[in-house]
Amino acid sequence: MKTHQIEIQKFKAAANNLQGQIVFKLDALVSSRTPAEGVEPSSLLLMTEQNARVLMALLKTQIAEFDSKKPKSRHGRHG
Repeated sequence: MKTHQIEIQKFKAAANNLQGQIVFKLDALVSSRTPAEGVEPSSLLLMTEQNARVLMALLKTQIAEFDSKKPKSRHGRHG
């Protein structure tokens, strides 16, 4: 398995596609990463707090878009 270090520089946009996925347009630095011996190989995603906040806002918007496309229940709340 190849492992990488992915450093987010800037999120540019997010959108939903027809396969039910969220697609992000971003600037990132990607470099190969040699895993430490005795540690399970994994890729790393690094971002600043500011970029993490942007990611959270983009995710909330895209999840709301998914939810708006789901059919509404015909049953109202009872109680």
